[in-house]
Amino acid sequence: MSTLPKEVLREMISEGGLKTADDLYGYLKDMFKDALQEMLEAELEMELGYSKGDRANKDTDNRRNGHSEKSIKTKYGQIDIQVPRDRNGEFEPVVVPKNKRDISGIEEKVISLYARGMSTRDINEQIEDIYGINVSADMVSKITDKVITRVKEWQNRPLNSIYPFVFLDAVHFKVRDNGHVKSMAAYVVLGVTIEGFRDILGIWIGESESSKFWLGVLNELKNRGVQDVLIFSVDGLTGLKEAIQAAFPKSEIQRCIIHQLRNSFKYVNYKDRKEFAKDFKGVYTAASEDSGYEELEGIKEKWGKKYPFATRSWEMNWDVLSPFFKYPEDIRRIMYTTNPIESLHRQLRKVTKTKAIFPSGEALEKILYLASQNIIKKWSRRYNNWDIVMGQLMIFFEGRIEPYI
Repeated sequence: MSTLPKEVLREMISEGGLKTADDLYGYLKDMFKDALQEMLEAELEMELGYSKGDRANKDTDNRRNGHSEKSIKTKYGQIDIQVPRDRNGEFEPVVVPKNKRDISGIEEKVISLYARGMSTRDINEQIEDIYGINVSADMVSKITDKVITRVKEWQNRPLNSIYPFVFLDAVHFKVRDNGHVKSMAAYVVLGVTIEGFRDILGIWIGESESSKFWLGVLNELKNRGVQDVLIFSVDGLTGLKEAIQAAFPKSEIQRCIIHQLRNSFKYVNYKDRKEFAKDFKGVYTAASEDSGYEELEGIKEKWGKKYPFATRSWEMNWDVLSPFFKYPEDIRRIMYTTNPIESLHRQLRKVTKTKAIFPSGEALEKILYLASQNIIKKWSRRYNNWDIVMGQLMIFFEGRIEPYI
């Protein structure tokens, strides 16, 4: 679209007495109102088939029937217009539809600001500063409630048949429920597609994290089309291993090494933690499972008497801590920790930090969905060396990937 000729612009500036940006804004607002009014008049003229006063070309029993006043919200703020009417009540304006008082796209702007974690007060101030429109907390709630339909569609969308890697973890928030504040878990599932891209497969809101709820989530993934997962990377929740085995019996299960190390720190005096962590690095960076276990035995001799619980938990959970040893470095780097989903949680918390307590589980679900959509848009790069990773996976999991390529 070409811009206006300089002569026209200069004439407009001169006739309008425009000297400041505010002068220009006011001028454009008045011009927008006039243009909108003319568009409405032109629409009715097309509907009736004759111009006002041109009775010679009138070929209808319908006619103009005055105007009705209407106040609408636009990008230039609140504007009062006169909507033309016809006698038969058949006129349906397109530029300002019946029963619509907002043609500014303000709803999407409110949703966008809400998705970035802005409080209702901040949203109101932002919208009022830019558009001169007051947006109350109740109005923000009603606008964002329209997102619920999108949430349900997204949460029930079909998924891929296979995911090479899936990360499971929950993040907790305070939610008001029947007058009481309780901690609720957002169960998050992050998958890696066979093309090497990350995707959030779903977010479920439930009460305190439990393996029973996770089993329900896993079965829902199956109902939405997931037939196989090669490797699950998870935290140390009791019973989660059994839940995965019940839903996906062929999948490899890797407990997050970083989670395990943090849990061990609970039993270690603060002054010893740095040395303790340095010693354990030899365990999870070992070249093989055997050499890793030898390192663990050495740590047990050094720290076992002083911190028996810290070392015993590694021995007790070795079957789910050690699977990554059998794979080459490129696969190990992806599966040995749940850092990818923890990074996602940090981004979700950044958006929700302005809300200490959510008024309902549905309110929490809305903002987590909106935030997740913004996060997914940024995931444009696939994992490094993904072609090599896929080649290795096809050898280790022979016959399980090929049917889905």
